[in-house]
Amino acid sequence: MTTKRKRIWGWFFFDWASQPYNTLLLTFIFAPYIKELMADGTAAQSAWGFGIGAAGVIIALLAPILGALADISGNRLRWIWLFSGAYVVGSFALWWAAPGNFNLYITLVFFAIGMIGMEFATIFTNSMLPDLGTKQEIGRISGNGWAFGYLGGLVSLVIMLVFLAESADTGKTLVGLDPAFGLDPEAREGTRAVGPLTAIWYAAFMIPFFLWVRDPKPTKAPKGAVKKALGEVLETLRALPKTPSLFAYLGSSMFYRDALNGMYVFGGIYAAGVLDWTVVDTGIFGILAIISGALFAWVGGHADERFGPKPVITFCILVLTFVAISIVFVSREGVYGIPVASSSIVPDVTFYLLGATIGAAGGIIQAASRSMMVRQANPDRMAEAFGLYALAGKATSFIAPLSIGVMTSWTQSQQLGVTPLVVLFLLGLFLLWWVKADGDGVSWQGSPD
Repeated sequence: MTTKRKRIWGWFFFDWASQPYNTLLLTFIFAPYIKELMADGTAAQSAWGFGIGAAGVIIALLAPILGALADISGNRLRWIWLFSGAYVVGSFALWWAAPGNFNLYITLVFFAIGMIGMEFATIFTNSMLPDLGTKQEIGRISGNGWAFGYLGGLVSLVIMLVFLAESADTGKTLVGLDPAFGLDPEAREGTRAVGPLTAIWYAAFMIPFFLWVRDPKPTKAPKGAVKKALGEVLETLRALPKTPSLFAYLGSSMFYRDALNGMYVFGGIYAAGVLDWTVVDTGIFGILAIISGALFAWVGGHADERFGPKPVITFCILVLTFVAISIVFVSREGVYGIPVASSSIVPDVTFYLLGATIGAAGGIIQAASRSMMVRQANPDRMAEAFGLYALAGKATSFIAPLSIGVMTSWTQSQQLGVTPLVVLFLLGLFLLWWVKADGDGVSWQGSPD
């Protein structure tokens, strides 16, 4: 018999297994490699944005329906198996994005398949959170899971940088080694191995999840389940104004999560343009952010257990707003209005500290956000609720990058260009005012054992 402790650890392993898609493919390894292949940063960024945007549209449209379908059938593990397959196939296929034989469209299609698999699997694993503990325990459980996931992302990033990803100039890894397993640096096989590594990592570390996590009430989907699921989603959307706390929370999280994603996406570009950072500098920045994210997600989980998720989220929004304002005042010429010498390391150290703060507050707020979603949701329709949560996260994911692009173009300043992030965080904070700590009055008990 699977114990409660094993179920919780099995659930943690999804975060550990899936995190490399974000860390290695979306941010630090594969995206910069695509820019190298295309040689035109603007064209690469545009193509990357369109590809991720298209996947986001599919996720936004289907997430609530799939969640409702899972609630009707009660068999979430079946869906996790299905979308895990998409994750593995999509990420492994990125190996074939080779110099001299590179097809942008095929690459983007497989990248989108893997990303859709990750996002949809996440909906169903998140919906299992209330089965793991009581209302008081889920904040700590969510925070610990997020911290464990960050740690997995860190370990996978270190493996890539030390043993596999080669420099285009030297053919050596970050520490001066040849790519492992005899991989050919001229064919960029070390860097391309990020796809298979991400796929194998996921497949291996999902084993504890599938061994130890069980759906409480797996049942067969009834006839007409898809139609019924669609009807329930439309009914839920129409009824949202009648659940003002849930409605306000979906709106609040939509804005502050969009702002946080904007920080993640544009942090490296900003540092490269304003502070003249190299890839190594950006890699160190990423490692610091991940370490602080893992540590403080764990700390934040305990704060959530003691104080509840709303004050934790409020505090994190205030911290991230401060960081968004601070970024504007850090440049090679000065820090917070104080001039520095061109050779000074003060701007670099300051930005490293800001990056660590982003990682810390970002890790806490993401863990607390799914804990808050559990408190806002109808316990009988938890997977649908997390489908709506995914919809809220994707429906307006264009706002931060578009507003930063417009502001940067208008002001011709990278520093002023990031100011829309401040507005988005403040909008999220404003809507959070109407969110009740325990939702709209629908109670649940969570796992009794």
